[in-house]
Amino acid sequence: MTDASSVSGDNTPVIIGVGQYSERVGEAGYEALSYMDLAGRALAAAIADSAASEPVSPAIDTLAAIRAFEMSRPDRAPPFGAASNVPRAIAKRVGADPKRAILTPTGGQTNQQLVGEFATAIAGGESQCAVIVGSEAISTVLALSAKGEKPDWSEEVDGDYEDQGFGVEGMMEHALFAHGATGAIPLYALAENARRAKQGKSLQEYRRDIGELFAPFTKVAAANPHAAAPVERTAEELAEVTERNRIVAEPYTRMTVARDQVNQAAAIIIASAGTARALGVPKDKWVHIHAVSAATELMLSSRPDLSANPASIASVEAALARAGKSMAEIEHIDFYSCFAIPVFNQMDHFGLSADDPRGLTLTGGLPFFGGAGNNYSAHAICEAVQAARTDRGSYALVGANGGWMSKYATGIYSTDPADWSASDRFEKLPMADNGVPLGKGPTGSAVVETYTINNAKTGSVAVWLGRNEAGERVCGNVDLSHEPTRKAFEGGQPFGLTLTVEQDDKSRNIGRVA
Repeated sequence: MTDASSVSGDNTPVIIGVGQYSERVGEAGYEALSYMDLAGRALAAAIADSAASEPVSPAIDTLAAIRAFEMSRPDRAPPFGAASNVPRAIAKRVGADPKRAILTPTGGQTNQQLVGEFATAIAGGESQCAVIVGSEAISTVLALSAKGEKPDWSEEVDGDYEDQGFGVEGMMEHALFAHGATGAIPLYALAENARRAKQGKSLQEYRRDIGELFAPFTKVAAANPHAAAPVERTAEELAEVTERNRIVAEPYTRMTVARDQVNQAAAIIIASAGTARALGVPKDKWVHIHAVSAATELMLSSRPDLSANPASIASVEAALARAGKSMAEIEHIDFYSCFAIPVFNQMDHFGLSADDPRGLTLTGGLPFFGGAGNNYSAHAICEAVQAARTDRGSYALVGANGGWMSKYATGIYSTDPADWSASDRFEKLPMADNGVPLGKGPTGSAVVETYTINNAKTGSVAVWLGRNEAGERVCGNVDLSHEPTRKAFEGGQPFGLTLTVEQDDKSRNIGRVA
């Protein structure tokens, strides 16, 4: 434990307030709030949570708005419109006028990484009070669209802001996209099946593993008032393939993938210790930031081990090292759980089990609490802060994931004081340089490393990744009209098979069992 006298400096960053807001379609009090209104409610809740005796809003000098899912691609636009200046629209709802307003890049790790960036700025005297806030209203958008309603959520808001761009460049898997793996579900499924192959398990066995992992998550979600699906389920319910729990992409059933139909918002307020004192924030509200680390992974198609995510492990290890803690000394854990494999990767490395008495989620996880786009981990940080306040002197860890295990950021929190005098508690890790080259042009043959059968609305598409004779990574589709090939892939064990590969008239690689 750090001596409190060594961190009494006015520039020590502390979290002083966290807030969440949510609503579920059709329930009592449902207002069909817009993105901006949800975010404003969450920020108002965070301000109230600080219990400050002086107004907090005028002290906010920096506000970062997490880019909503429907604003996260250059070819998409919110169907009901949005504010012309998202961060200042949110600030306006609580009477704040920050000097610096930011619209963040895409990535579920963004909010956790920003904690480190803003804490560093505060420790360096560049900021006094910073806010991270985001929201999603996808459930309301779908519900109103289904009824033919189209409210106008657009608004013109003056003032400058930093648009940090979409930030998707390192996630553009063009070769995979061309073969039908165009979204998170099939891309994660490719990694998941690579792990299944490594473990030598059947589809049924592996689905059971996923069910056993996520059943405890549903119990947490069932007790969380902000959860989108607060229903406790058994491992059997999650694993069994039924009409209601269909396969969305092998090996995933519908209930075990991230739930994007949510109306949720979360906000985090970080201030210097001097500002916290000036605002009259009680000391029992202060939560210290002991470490934040951020890492970027190789593109999925170039990873040497398709089942692994070493950048995420490096991020967690770096944060633990800087905090001076082992995983055994962390009392509260939230691993990003859009799919099973980001959690499994941490479990495999740290020797954790699905029935770890600490639990592996603080919210209930993305398939059950809900999580769309980029803002889930803000909710996890809110829960970590509350856990640290309740269990004083304990340590909470939040692991935040972006893209297809493309980016990762880890934060460690406690009411124990953290010494920021050296401004060295936030670290960006270097990216690996051992990527596998991607084969170009006709390849002749390839050995299958992993695959998925993606059941999209437009039909089922089987996608594989493998190595050609030169050792290059190759991706392609499966010729499901070829009976031996179809049986091999639908049977769930095509790993290690050699495919004869030909290109079709769209330059796609089509593989058949040789």
